Amino acid sequence: MRLMWIACLTLSAALPLPARAAAPAILVLGDSLSAAYGIALQDGWVALLQRRLTERGLDFRVVNAGISGDTTAGGLARLPELLERHRPAILLIELGANDGLRGLPPPLIRQNLTELVRLGQAAGSQVLLIGIQLPPNYGAAYNKVFQVVFQGVAGGAGVPLVPLLLAGVDEDFALMQADGLHPGAAAQPRILDNVWTTLEPLLATAKPPAD
Repeated sequence: MRLMWIACLTLSAALPLPARAAAPAILVLGDSLSAAYGIALQDGWVALLQRRLTERGLDFRVVNAGISGDTTAGGLARLPELLERHRPAILLIELGANDGLRGLPPPLIRQNLTELVRLGQAAGSQVLLIGIQLPPNYGAAYNKVFQVVFQGVAGGAGVPLVPLLLAGVDEDFALMQADGLHPGAAAQPRILDNVWTTLEPLLATAKPPAD
């Protein structure tokens, strides 16, 4: 992953994945890493999540609200309407990478992520925060502070955290696309496993927010 990632994160539509309409929703609010950038949408980890839930007889519908290029500020603009429309039992927040790639101040990133979590909790959703690691060329000091942002938001709000979405992926060039920035289709099952470990305990108690 490098600065050129910013140019690669062009807008792309994200759609609800097929499942029983009355089933509790899992809403994934993310950027290109959730929007299956550069690969078929059905091969992305969010689509694989729906498949795994169905195969295991877990009655949830996954809504992929990932938009390539999105930031925490963009997520804040989109989330209220998404919460009202889908009333998710679980909200996965996978944002912040583009903020970091643009060198935005960590306090601002933390403020936006904190508000995203607050909005989800206020709507009655269980919230799971997903962390990301920046490329090493951003410098050890900034990267360290950036990582602490996710830990601080999760700890302060009392929500579970996936420490690194791309753990075991971004350091393996064979799992990355030709641009060296985005994970390929072969990496998506591993990404799902990174999320599943923290998500699975939430499924047992997940239910749609009360009217």
